[in-house]
Amino acid sequence: MSFSRIKRACAVALFCLTLSATQINAQQKRTKGCLTECQPRIGIVSAFGGEAEVLLAETINKQEYVINGNLYTTGILRGNHVVIVLTGISIENATMVTQLTIDHFNIHHLLLSGIAGGVNPDYKVGDVLIPRRWAQPLEVYWSANSNVPAPCGTPRDLSCLGLKLSRFTSQPNSDYQIPTPNGPVGTGLFMRDTFVRNNSNFPNGEFKFDYAADPEMYAVAQTIAPKLDRCGPKNPSLCVAVQPRIRRGGRGISGPAFLANPDYRRYVFKTIRAVSVDMETTAFAHVAYANEIPFIAFRSLSDLAGGDDFTDVSALFASGLAESNSSRVTLGFLEAWSQKYPE
Repeated sequence: MSFSRIKRACAVALFCLTLSATQINAQQKRTKGCLTECQPRIGIVSAFGGEAEVLLAETINKQEYVINGNLYTTGILRGNHVVIVLTGISIENATMVTQLTIDHFNIHHLLLSGIAGGVNPDYKVGDVLIPRRWAQPLEVYWSANSNVPAPCGTPRDLSCLGLKLSRFTSQPNSDYQIPTPNGPVGTGLFMRDTFVRNNSNFPNGEFKFDYAADPEMYAVAQTIAPKLDRCGPKNPSLCVAVQPRIRRGGRGISGPAFLANPDYRRYVFKTIRAVSVDMETTAFAHVAYANEIPFIAFRSLSDLAGGDDFTDVSALFASGLAESNSSRVTLGFLEAWSQKYPE
């Protein structure tokens, strides 16, 4: 065979190989995230069982799947194809179940709804929050004192450890300080950023302190105005003292600790203007960002985290007020979303 023919044969082979790879990649892209079912859906992750029951009752054309012991329900909710799953409490469960949802279903948007403790002292039990951003301040560098950490030789430099100090705790005494009669005592807990990698920032990845809710989803959430309950549907005699409101904006926070410490609550409110605290949402947001899936989250306030006044807590839970108000916001959002982006 002549050299020219060999070149033509190689060129044809290379073209066929390239075409084959392109077809495989396209097929992989089409089937990504649907090991179980490939209908494009909004993934709804609920951290509170009562609210999931309300959403499921409103869902039509339901079908159930059990995946790794988690019950997933697909169907149509307020005009949207959805899949609904309960995470259970904790950062670990929220991370695992959210990723499992993305892997097994064709998720184009994610929504989380549940209960949280209040951090902003002006907010009330029964309010439903729609934060603009989500952070995890208990991702920390735990130093020996309140001096700016310098494990790699220079203050603030954690690069030799593969870490990055948060901009919020980059000064001396910016760690969490415990108030005492003799003045504040530093704990050495300096907030840091979290490393995350996705297709857009590959191969270097990036460090992030918080994750922003999707602008389009947040814009739709700005338009809804469902009427929130003051007295719960299960027991109308149990009512909160102040009419609940939807509170938009601010920074929600999450962590592995159940926050019942008023001093730390005041610290995160002052330092990062946190508005609520829970044990799932930032993990959910991290997984959404890592998979480049738009997300939003709603949280109904159960109490002031670490507060002494639990007067309204029994009304919130025993009356069904918690799930009623959070589900009203979720359903209002889904209805507005389907009107703006009909399927």
